[in-house]
Amino acid sequence: MRILKKSLPFLVPLYALTLSAQQSAIYTHQLKDFDKAVALYNDKQYQAAQILFEKTKSENQDMEVQADCAYYIATSAVKLNQKNAGELMEDFIEDYPTSTKQNQAYVEVAQHNFSQGRYKEALEWYDKVDEGSLGNTDRDRYNFQKGYSYFSAGDKKNADKYLLKVKDSKEYGSQAKYYLGFMAYEGDDYKKASQYFEQVEDKEKYSEKMSYFQADMAFKEGQFQKAIDLGVPQLPKSDANEKSELSKIIGESYFNLGQYDKAIPYLKNYKGKKGKWSNTDFYQLGYAYYKQGDYENAITEFNKIIGGNDAVAQNAYYHLGESYLKTNRKQQALNAFKNASEMEFEPKIQEDAYLNYAKLSYEIGNPYQSVPEVLGNFIEKYPATPFKQEIQNLLIDSYITSKNYTEALVLLEKNKSPENRAAYQKVTFYRGMELATDGRHQEALALFKKSLAEQRTPRITARATFWKAETEYNLDQFNEALISYKQFLGMNEAKTTPEYKNIHYNIAYAYFKLKEYEQAAKHFGDYVAVNKDDKVRLNDALLRLGDSNFVTNKYWPAMEAYNKAIDMKGIDADYALFQKGISYGFVGRNEKKIEDLTKFVQTYPKSKYADDALYELGNTYVTEKQTDKAIQSYDRLIAEYKTSSYVSKSIMRQALIYYNAEKDDQALAKFKKVVAEFPNTPEAMEAVETARLIYVDNGRTDEYAAWVKTLTFVDISDADLDNTAFEAAEKQYLQNNTKQAISSLSSYVSKFPNGISSLKANFYLAQSYYADGLEANAIPHYEFVISKPRSEFTEQALVRLADIHLKKNDYVKAIPVLKRLETEADFPQNVTFAQSNLMKGYYEGKDYANAVVYAEKVLANSKTEDRVKSDAQIIVARSAIKTNDEVKAKAAYAKLLTIAKGELAAEAMYYDAYFKNKEGKFDASNTVVQKLSKDYSGYKYFGAKGLVVMAKNYYGLKDSYQATYILESVIKNFTAYPDVVQEAQTELDTIKGEEAKRNSSIQN
Repeated sequence: MRILKKSLPFLVPLYALTLSAQQSAIYTHQLKDFDKAVALYNDKQYQAAQILFEKTKSENQDMEVQADCAYYIATSAVKLNQKNAGELMEDFIEDYPTSTKQNQAYVEVAQHNFSQGRYKEALEWYDKVDEGSLGNTDRDRYNFQKGYSYFSAGDKKNADKYLLKVKDSKEYGSQAKYYLGFMAYEGDDYKKASQYFEQVEDKEKYSEKMSYFQADMAFKEGQFQKAIDLGVPQLPKSDANEKSELSKIIGESYFNLGQYDKAIPYLKNYKGKKGKWSNTDFYQLGYAYYKQGDYENAITEFNKIIGGNDAVAQNAYYHLGESYLKTNRKQQALNAFKNASEMEFEPKIQEDAYLNYAKLSYEIGNPYQSVPEVLGNFIEKYPATPFKQEIQNLLIDSYITSKNYTEALVLLEKNKSPENRAAYQKVTFYRGMELATDGRHQEALALFKKSLAEQRTPRITARATFWKAETEYNLDQFNEALISYKQFLGMNEAKTTPEYKNIHYNIAYAYFKLKEYEQAAKHFGDYVAVNKDDKVRLNDALLRLGDSNFVTNKYWPAMEAYNKAIDMKGIDADYALFQKGISYGFVGRNEKKIEDLTKFVQTYPKSKYADDALYELGNTYVTEKQTDKAIQSYDRLIAEYKTSSYVSKSIMRQALIYYNAEKDDQALAKFKKVVAEFPNTPEAMEAVETARLIYVDNGRTDEYAAWVKTLTFVDISDADLDNTAFEAAEKQYLQNNTKQAISSLSSYVSKFPNGISSLKANFYLAQSYYADGLEANAIPHYEFVISKPRSEFTEQALVRLADIHLKKNDYVKAIPVLKRLETEADFPQNVTFAQSNLMKGYYEGKDYANAVVYAEKVLANSKTEDRVKSDAQIIVARSAIKTNDEVKAKAAYAKLLTIAKGELAAEAMYYDAYFKNKEGKFDASNTVVQKLSKDYSGYKYFGAKGLVVMAKNYYGLKDSYQATYILESVIKNFTAYPDVVQEAQTELDTIKGEEAKRNSSIQN
């Protein structure tokens, strides 16, 4: 529209001339406003100027004036930071592209953004400026500000280009040289940086920054004293961040000059990058303390270096190991030296660390690998080491001291050199001992034989001979055991061994098992004569001495031995009193027999022998023709011991008393009671036969026949055939012809399922199948036996049937059998067998309450051997752990630790460490883990779990390095145990997460 107004026709009417004169006056007036606005603008009264410019622009039609007004309006908006400033400037550029002020507009906006610190926006406007249109002053300002804007934007190449243009400028030269120097400093061109810094004229203005840069450059150029001289005076003038950095420069300079005492305070004042130190920072302070002999503080710093894998870390870990040694912390030193020895950055440090690691492994044990392996690997890696002979000597000895016999054996099997033969003899012996302790007798025997094949050390030869005998005995090889025991007894070194004191006891038992009772009695007597301390074994020897004399009809010596056992008031005192009473009967002293048996049933009414005593008491009364008292004794047995195998016999005895007294009706009632309650038993068959005599004598044969027809196990017409068939089968069984016995007995059972001897036949058949390894075939026949009323075969059938189910870990079937055995067994060892396996069965079935009930029954039994007690304690402990009853678990594991051996001892020791850790007793817990690693190194699983506890202990002791290194070693070395590795990883992640908050070198 404005352009169209300028194209009016050339012919102007007269009245137009008058109008033109008026407009000229207005224009002149408007220019006054414009000039006034310019004056206000130059006086920086931008708001007022802007109003006048807007007024002039709206009233003046001249394009140039309007363009100038638009320029000033836009630049005033820029100066006033008005929101639409950018829009106004863009409108100006678009509407007045030919304005002479356009280039100046770019400069103004750029400079304004620059003054406001908006360097990115400044660059955008500077890029639009025509540099050639600028005067010298504006050009210098333009180059400096554009260069600085590039500097601030991190574009050092362009910054360098523009700042170089003004390095000689009077106004901007010093500033340009400072920033050029700084960029050279950051580019590690310290020579150029120094040149620029030296040329900065206004040094006072930049002195604070420049002194820091110059100190740092001197440090980086290795001019450590200069760095100190420049840095120390600058410290008081610096802000907090600069003080931190200068402290680092000064401290590290003193460190590099070997002035560690002066370095320490400066190194400590360093705050780190973003509040975090690096591994190098911790190393320098730690090493400075180390060189001052301040090992505790050295350890504190070194052990913050976590996961390092460079020359600095290797150096740190080596000196950490040295510091631990100086403070007598050998387990920690072992870990540090191991870590340093695994790094190859500095070979000399690696070798020295490896040597220390090897020696410490020998001294305190090694939880990660066998000590022989560590020593052997060192010699292999460093064959020219001056310590070769020393390490070789330690290597040979380590096979024994490490107690890691499993791995030692592997290494010795590979290297059977002559100098290792003595070690091989010892290792095979001690590994055999471990296996024997764990009940693996066949494997143990093989190793004892290997040990005896060497015979390098007489004492080990003697001990191996004894333990060979022990394993043979436990494998029921009694003849072989006896020979080995005697060989041991004949050896010169035998008397120096811990086994010698019991040798006559062991020989006696071998004879006892072989039923050579006279020889057994001799050796039991020899043992009793010299034993003074072991009361439990002495008590047992007296009982077996009594038994051996009893069996060989030497009743008075037997009673003498039983009396001594009774006087000891020890285990099986009830058995001794019972046997003593029985013995009186064999020497014709029935009155004393009656007296002792009566005393027995009064003193021990709950004894396993109480029913035996009442039965014998009744029999003795019969012998003494005191039948009323006999019947009373039998009645008491029947009433109080209903599950006893003597119940059927007692009723039968009563029946016979009545029969002999011609009290036929009473006798028949008793005979019929036996038949009704105990069918298929020998007593039942005898009862039928004797009752027949009464019926015949009284002419009541029809009544007899009618009664017999009701009995399923009696078939009179087939009786002879039945007896003949069974006798033939029984003969094969008794002659140990197992195959023929199975055939004959199977035939009998098939033909006579309810035969006269079906109970005995089924038992014999089950025994034959069991002996022939056909245990599954034996099951239905043992079940037949136990399904019948209690007999002489019931207890043994229950034992064997339970054993078969237990071998298959079928606790569902085993438990009911074991529960019956527990209540019905006459022999104490069978009760113990039942209870110990019931506790295992319930535990396996996760019925922890019943598992504990039976474990406590086993523990309450004073006759229980240590091995079974260990099993019971572990059940109590594990059940408590499963049910989160840690108080009970702790007590159970503590008791287990006093009696357990082998793997159970390792488990108990682990939990000892575990509970000490939970109680915050970190040092005590670590001591236990160290002992676990040293004494039970063969049990890797609990060794690995122990290491995790040790790591937790060290973190509790604020030793982060030890904690993380141990956990990393567990993760690396124990992959066979995923649960342990997972626990270690979780713990490691937690610790690293915490440590990453202060250590910038940790990647979490």
